[in-house]
Amino acid sequence: MKNCIPMQSRLCEDIAVVVMRMINRCYSELITIPTFKERFKYLQLNNNIGIKTFGYDRYLNQILYHSDEWKTCRRDIIIRDNGCDLACEGFDIYGRILIHHIIPISIKDVLECNPIIFDPENLVCVTHNTHNAIHYGDENLLVIAPIERTKNDTCPWKQK
Repeated sequence: MKNCIPMQSRLCEDIAVVVMRMINRCYSELITIPTFKERFKYLQLNNNIGIKTFGYDRYLNQILYHSDEWKTCRRDIIIRDNGCDLACEGFDIYGRILIHHIIPISIKDVLECNPIIFDPENLVCVTHNTHNAIHYGDENLLVIAPIERTKNDTCPWKQK
């Protein structure tokens, strides 16, 4: 029993470090990370958001995302990040650009108009796949490099 107490203490310290890291994440730190994959790891939530998602209150975030204030904020973030996934040069987004909250927002944040919603230090451009990978921990969703095409690769009956 005596040996368990130091192990539990270390476990609590490890958990505290992870929680503090999540709370203190920000855009300024993100852009100092050199590679796309490392930036993804920095933002990854591993399916453990820690706060209630919108669920039946989804109308609240829809009101937010259709507001003029959000549209202006979104435009500014896209310009700042040059429309690149995770603000990583060379990862241009050609489809729809999502704006990801680095520290996830809650229903309470929306109801109380928490400034973190529009804080540029809490926002970054992402693709839909990157956004899902961040929230659900599926690294396989990431598009790290373009798919290399080969002759007849879409026609199995023509392959050698």
